Amino acid sequence: MTTKVEKTVVVDVPLSTVYNQWTQFEEFPHFMGGVEKVTQLADDRLEWVAELGGVRRQWVAKVLEQVPDHKVAWAAVEGATNAGAVSFSPVGPTRTEVHLEMEFEPEGFLETVADKLHIVENQAEHDLENFKRFIESEGYETGAWRGAINQGATVRTPGVEDAASSFGDAGKVGDAGEREAAFRDEQGIEDDVTGNPAAGEERVQDDSGLDGSGLKATDAATAFGNQNLDSDPDIIRREGGRA
Repeated sequence: MTTKVEKTVVVDVPLSTVYNQWTQFEEFPHFMGGVEKVTQLADDRLEWVAELGGVRRQWVAKVLEQVPDHKVAWAAVEGATNAGAVSFSPVGPTRTEVHLEMEFEPEGFLETVADKLHIVENQAEHDLENFKRFIESEGYETGAWRGAINQGATVRTPGVEDAASSFGDAGKVGDAGEREAAFRDEQGIEDDVTGNPAAGEERVQDDSGLDGSGLKATDAATAFGNQNLDSDPDIIRREGGRA
């Protein structure tokens, strides 16, 4: 079951300044709680690492529409399923309304519980308030990108159906040790500090280092940690800031 979040904040800063600051996507961790890192892969691609509902998640968002001083709309194409839009409108010569609409798909027990407790919705409200304080305290943007993406296409506010390519891809982030620990917990397998098998667990191994299946554990080593987008040759990263 998807969840929709809709929040608005009025910022006491002119429209262009507010919009310009929002386009500095890599600075989002300064005011967005739980967001660890945002990397601009291309003009229309952003890689996110964040904690959602107590789970570290990763996703790549595609910007579907970007109109200067008006709108930024996106949908995930990999990882955690989410989509939405942020719109900007003037409220007088020195005030701007920022309106966020977002839809996401909770995955797993922790995120479902967080959804029922409205944790993500509350976080979105706090993030907008933090952005307001951030830009009002500066009084000016730290950078700007005035380029447009699909301007004139009149893309509606995207929903999770626009992020269909990410369905079933939890985008969970973790190293091999974390995944192995989670697997052993699920199986009820424990080792003591000497590395001996836990009670009730039997291991078959001969001098060749093969277990009962005829395979070594190291034969799967190339799969460890194989969730890193850096290894994808089709992704070209952009170096440096945007101004």
